[in-house]
Amino acid sequence: MPASKNVSWQWVLLGTILVAVIVGWFLLPVEEWAKSFNGWIKGLGVWGGVIFAGIYVIATVILAPAAPLTIVAGLAYGVGVGFPLVVVSATLGATLAFLVARYLVRNKVARLLKERPKFAAVDKAISEEGWKVVVLLRLSPLVPFNLQNYFYGVTDIKLWHYVPATFFGIMPGTLLYVYLGAAGQAALGGEEGGGGGALKWGLFAVGLLATIIVAVFVTKKAKAKLADIGVGGDSQD
Repeated sequence: MPASKNVSWQWVLLGTILVAVIVGWFLLPVEEWAKSFNGWIKGLGVWGGVIFAGIYVIATVILAPAAPLTIVAGLAYGVGVGFPLVVVSATLGATLAFLVARYLVRNKVARLLKERPKFAAVDKAISEEGWKVVVLLRLSPLVPFNLQNYFYGVTDIKLWHYVPATFFGIMPGTLLYVYLGAAGQAALGGEEGGGGGALKWGLFAVGLLATIIVAVFVTKKAKAKLADIGVGGDSQD
């Protein structure tokens, strides 16, 4: 299937989450759950952030979906704290998964990926372009985030190239999901605080829209660059 007709799983996931949140907000006691969680996590102080980071690292290693946790970070901490917390936690988890793949299960992972043309193309591109491919794939998730971590562990990329490429490459997507959670936090504040909260919610909504536009733009640019170096395009899993 031509790349132009492919729908990125990331945007499908984001759309699904948005619909689920909107529907759930009216059909389920989401507001009460969110307030209870907010009170619990904030009541833990610094330890709340440490516990969250630990859960995020474990989730990354065991291939659990990262998007829900990222949204939770925005809901609990807002963009200012939630964004760096997730970036650091995700990078730590990605690094641990990378090391597990490289030193503990390398042969098994390599066998699983051997017959997949997409991974073979990425492996070849990494051998030629190195960390640049990691950054581009983080920006345009041709391969799901958690699977990427194990895949990179069986390639030739150096750890000290992989870590900063991951750290910076995941920032746009992370910001998008954290902003989504922070918008929910703003909605709660609007209901509690009257007009000022409503204004805050409106500003967050505008910011979320701007973040989505930027993320889409960055993703398209990254996909185009990946196609130029032979990754993506018409390749199949």
